[in-house]
Amino acid sequence: MRRAPAEILREYGPFEGDQVAGVTHDGRQVWIATGASIKAFDPADGEVKRSFDIAAHAGTAFDGKHLYQIAEAHIQKVDPDSGEVISTIPAPAAGGDSGLAWAEGSLWVGAYRDRKIHQIDPATGRILRSIPCTRFVTGVTWVDGELWHGTWEDDVSDIRRIDPASGEVLEQLDMPAGTGVSGMEADGGETLYCGGGRSGKVRAIRRPKRPAG
Repeated sequence: MRRAPAEILREYGPFEGDQVAGVTHDGRQVWIATGASIKAFDPADGEVKRSFDIAAHAGTAFDGKHLYQIAEAHIQKVDPDSGEVISTIPAPAAGGDSGLAWAEGSLWVGAYRDRKIHQIDPATGRILRSIPCTRFVTGVTWVDGELWHGTWEDDVSDIRRIDPASGEVLEQLDMPAGTGVSGMEADGGETLYCGGGRSGKVRAIRRPKRPAG
């Protein structure tokens, strides 16, 4: 396993709301869940460009057309232009859900205290498979075939790349003391955007390049 300190490139916020929980990226803007709303900000200047008043308690994801937002024990499918909730499905951890990501036609949901990531059917919420993890799971993201998740347990946070078959930790980025990771999403490149819980902040973290060979 490779292990190194997380390289924080930039901090955004604090944003208005109870917290920053879920985080996703739509190719241009970063979306965040703040408790009673979801907001989109421009990562170039940190300015909020859009805000919708809907329940937004944990993970957020984007499938290229719609947003998905965890609200208590459900996952809402949301129109990113209007903020309309189109449909809902049950969340697999029934309220103990954390991170949320979209990949391979599925939603990937962190089950915080269960220390698992569930792959679920986005139409029904049916669990397709589960990946064991070794710490409490917060944000979840896929990028370039890599599965990453955040952890936050006993006031210690890190970011991990894991084997999607076994859950084995392949790489770990340690966050500074007192700095947590709630939601997380990659921008498709070398940046991981990480929610900072009740700090109200989002931190851009450099995603390490995989060694050649």
